[in-house]
Amino acid sequence: MNRKNVYLVLCIPGAVLPYSQFVPWLMENGFNASLFVQQLFANRISGFFAWDVLISAVVVLGFVRSEGKRMGVKLVWLPILGVLTVGVSFGLPLFLYLRERALGGSAIAPAKA
Repeated sequence: MNRKNVYLVLCIPGAVLPYSQFVPWLMENGFNASLFVQQLFANRISGFFAWDVLISAVVVLGFVRSEGKRMGVKLVWLPILGVLTVGVSFGLPLFLYLRERALGGSAIAPAKA
């Protein structure tokens, strides 16, 4: 399987796994933003992961915009929407797939020793 297809396949767990946790929480608590934030930062470990993902999302959004423009990636709004609605785990592999597609799926061959 080539790198482009690996990125596309990674979009599946990147969307399914986060939502496997979020949908049951949403069914139990509804759209309760204050409870969501309270539980997101419930302790130092969850806060660590929350800040890590939030900062990563901002970095990925900037990367998608700049690299997408530089490389002429089409549909660059899709991974941006993916980051905002699912998360980095979906938006980043989706962008990398689109980027590989824009490059024609060709990868630079590794140097032979």
